[in-house]
Amino acid sequence: MRIGLIGTGRIGSFHAGVLAHHPAVSSLVVADADAARAAQVATLTGATAVATTDEVLGAGVDAVVITSATSAHAELIARAARAGLPAFCEKPIALDLAGTLAALREVERAGSVLQLGFMRRFDAGYAAARTAVRGGALGRLHTVRATTSDPAPPPAAYLPLSGGLFRDCLVHDFDILRWVTGREVTEVYATGSDAGPAMFRAAGDVDTAAALLTLDDGTLATATATRCNGAGYDVRMELAGEQDQIAVGLDDRTPLTSAEPQGPPAPAKPWQGFLERFAPAYEAELDTFLAVVRGEAANPCDGREALHALRIAEACERSRERRRPVRMTEIAEA
Repeated sequence: MRIGLIGTGRIGSFHAGVLAHHPAVSSLVVADADAARAAQVATLTGATAVATTDEVLGAGVDAVVITSATSAHAELIARAARAGLPAFCEKPIALDLAGTLAALREVERAGSVLQLGFMRRFDAGYAAARTAVRGGALGRLHTVRATTSDPAPPPAAYLPLSGGLFRDCLVHDFDILRWVTGREVTEVYATGSDAGPAMFRAAGDVDTAAALLTLDDGTLATATATRCNGAGYDVRMELAGEQDQIAVGLDDRTPLTSAEPQGPPAPAKPWQGFLERFAPAYEAELDTFLAVVRGEAANPCDGREALHALRIAEACERSRERRRPVRMTEIAEA
């Protein structure tokens, strides 16, 4: 297959390397608003660099991978759909519901394929947790605790473009909560703190957030996130049931130190970033996308799945702003 990749930043460069070495990919065409960066990635991967998105779409590609700036995702998804090309796109489709729905309508009108990049669905730990929960190994699930902690804040210029901590970061936790449990969120109560670096206050964002989510079977879930976790990159999920409890993301690199005298020691090499922690999952999601394009697999994460996660993020943002619980029925679905 001939694959087009639009966007050669940090995640785009990683995806380019995966695609260039995939046995199903015969050639790769890349483009970026920064032509020099695209040329550098092309040199490293053996891809062909072109100047514009038009050239990618017109290069005889069989599918496109969209890893551009978030603000361009919706337009690029629509253009790929109108060109009849299957598309893989990093989350989010857009930072608001209107933009997300408009892009989804383009995909549905064209009858094309759109797979969203929620990579945690392809992580071995989360997959094992899903099997345990849905197979009844934990008994009745009563509590879920999810956390996403970045070791350092992103650049200040990124914050106004990110959509905020709930939409940019915790949206992964909202998606994986639905995927693992098979349940829907009915109500959220969320808050946040901007007590950290001043750039968060300047952007109207928070550096730390917490949400209490009620699921449709009465299970209670908490989701917390921070941009300021100096110990390292910490992404975990704990699931507790009447018969047992399990944890995802608990290993010898989890940036967590026990305060107990007989507890495990601090990790020698704690996780430092998402690409390192989830590299196998990123590879697996692209491998699955290529199988979808070949007609060998069903789409594991279509655009409607992204819409569900964004609606939860929107509800959390509304709850934080209004300082009250928000029912999911308050957030328009279509």
